[in-house]
Amino acid sequence: MKLRRRIFLQFAGAAAAGLMCSHRAMAQAYPARPITMIVPFAAGGSADVAGRIMAERMRTSLGQPIIVENISGAEGRVGTGRAAHARPDGYTIDLGIISTHVLNGALYSLPYNVLNDFAPIAALVSFPYVLFGRKNVPAVNLIELIAWLKANTNSTSIGFSTAGGQLLSTLLQKETGAHFAIVPYRGGAAALQDLVAGQIDLVFYPPDGLSLLQAGSIKAYAVTSDRRLTIVPDIPTVAEMGLPALSFSNWQGLFAPRGTPNDIIGKLNAAAVEALDDPAIRSRFDELGFEVFSHERKTPEALGALVKADADKWWPIIKAAGIKIE
Repeated sequence: MKLRRRIFLQFAGAAAAGLMCSHRAMAQAYPARPITMIVPFAAGGSADVAGRIMAERMRTSLGQPIIVENISGAEGRVGTGRAAHARPDGYTIDLGIISTHVLNGALYSLPYNVLNDFAPIAALVSFPYVLFGRKNVPAVNLIELIAWLKANTNSTSIGFSTAGGQLLSTLLQKETGAHFAIVPYRGGAAALQDLVAGQIDLVFYPPDGLSLLQAGSIKAYAVTSDRRLTIVPDIPTVAEMGLPALSFSNWQGLFAPRGTPNDIIGKLNAAAVEALDDPAIRSRFDELGFEVFSHERKTPEALGALVKADADKWWPIIKAAGIKIE
């Protein structure tokens, strides 16, 4: 019996050592084939644009293409869920935002845990939302807009494609006492198109929609940042207009499934940081109104801390507002 046990332990030890060697070899060779980046929203929106900018530049560092796969639906829950349950081998990553990796965890019953089922890679950019309106809304500022909404109870509408947009739309109702339809979209680009076409009246959308403002196709009433945007300094903040509860900062970051080896996370982080340090990439983000995170905030640990801090901030607000969708 002792001999059999000794032989068993020897085989078990050899197997474990083999697995460790295999893991090291996999990490050293990584990436040996293309990587898939899941963007949980439709093509053309701000998340898709940022994902493609990063994928294009990161392939230079990694030596393999990063294929962007748009898996839209359910305010980002479908694609994010796919990423959460992917094999943790570094060949599936996802572009997450505050909505998919924080807010959805308080708004919905999910088959994954936004705080525990992902390995943070790197924080990319932050930006506010802009409250845009169709060009023929008669209000010229936010105060007039609120009065117009109240005068047209239940006959106006606002579109959203993310939990952030939904949260802000609901808070706008609660803070002003106005009542309007809150219309879901599979992607922000589609909501913006309907705004231009006059199918909806308002939308909270990232600053990359400012090109339509400059073209005269839509109006802008306020930004949700703490300070005015340098690219459009004439648009006031929500706090300036008496609605500080709507102050909100969005962000985008890269995540992998929980259990992805640390050395692979390190390689992905290095490629992301190198991309963000590229002046050409920073210039493209500047044009979109997106602010690249400072160097010390681009680590996996910093992104994890950001997710936790935003959950601590926004989950109680969502609960107090009574916002819960099943």
